[in-house]
Amino acid sequence: MKQAPINIKNKRATFDYELIDTYTAGIVLTGTEIKSIRMGKASLVDTFCYFANGELWVKNMHIAEYFYGSYNNHSARRERKLLLTKKELDKLARGAKDPGFTMVPVRMFINEKGLAKVVVALAKGKKQYDKREALKEKDDKRDMARMFKR
Repeated sequence: MKQAPINIKNKRATFDYELIDTYTAGIVLTGTEIKSIRMGKASLVDTFCYFANGELWVKNMHIAEYFYGSYNNHSARRERKLLLTKKELDKLARGAKDPGFTMVPVRMFINEKGLAKVVVALAKGKKQYDKREALKEKDDKRDMARMFKR
């Protein structure tokens, strides 16, 4: 019995930020957290990454409490450590030091081995006129698709 693939996206990140570079990171989870993710009960809304003591952490990631978990259940919005190589951590740290840049989780998925992964992007904030331009392009693409469909 094959489960549907888990693919949780942060749609707001692509609207608010221009994604410069992406990295796939492992995430340190407890037993009930991975069970909730496999059920699709996670959200990346208002999530961001930061460095503490040379380690990359994700904050505000919501993973719902596991329904069948007892006293072993986790807290929904705790900080979680991300696992990257030293080389990737150095690249991210150098990029995030520049003014206007930040690190944003864009996507969470379960790989072929059954491990949870997070795609972290080095991003630069968009201005208001850039956001308007993105909405305009999206509307134009939708209108063109409707025209060709008819």
